[in-house]
Amino acid sequence: MLIRVPAVFTKEQVKQIRAGLDEAEWVDGKVTAGHQSALTKRNSQIPEGNPVAQQVGDVILKALGVNPLFRSAALPLKVFPPLFNRYAGGQNFGTHVDNSIRTHAASGQRIRTDLSCTLFFSEPEEYDGGELIVEDTYGEHSVKFAAGDLVLYPSTSLHRVTEVTRGERVSSFFWLQSMIRQDAQRTLLFDLDQSIQSLAVSNGPADATVMKLTGIYHNLLRQWAEM
Repeated sequence: MLIRVPAVFTKEQVKQIRAGLDEAEWVDGKVTAGHQSALTKRNSQIPEGNPVAQQVGDVILKALGVNPLFRSAALPLKVFPPLFNRYAGGQNFGTHVDNSIRTHAASGQRIRTDLSCTLFFSEPEEYDGGELIVEDTYGEHSVKFAAGDLVLYPSTSLHRVTEVTRGERVSSFFWLQSMIRQDAQRTLLFDLDQSIQSLAVSNGPADATVMKLTGIYHNLLRQWAEM
């Protein structure tokens, strides 16, 4: 399941965040790559412990914590603190799969990477190339969203970032451990939740069908959730 979460931040918020990121220290992106990923990864990143990264990361997590679409799709249990990358001058990231377990250097907290997230801080017209290509059983999906938008996709997916031939592609990337381990179960719960929300708008939240479907949703969540 690949989900677009639009307008996590307004254009003015993106502008303010981007100004801070542009002034931060950037280093070789291989610092967070696994052995195989390091062979194909060509970009730059802000170090994990950088104060700007920590400050903006907290802002991102706060915004996502109250975003109903993100919460419905991800059902997050643990979220790895957001990181930040930049592609320019022909940089790219070849086909790879994200590490199954991530350990936060400062806290030592480990999470299972069920879902990967990219939050864009560059507008599509600011750069050429830089598409996130996500592969699944239905083929390849090309992602190049507006600044402030987020894409959420299974960490089990092979994916890559194409070469940036003009401008800069700046984004945040991070992973989360969901309460629901299996992507197929998360997809069913997401579709059910979205249907309930639509019915609640048209029929009212006290409608008998809405109440029954809500009970089914929570009973499935109760059966499948890992805490």
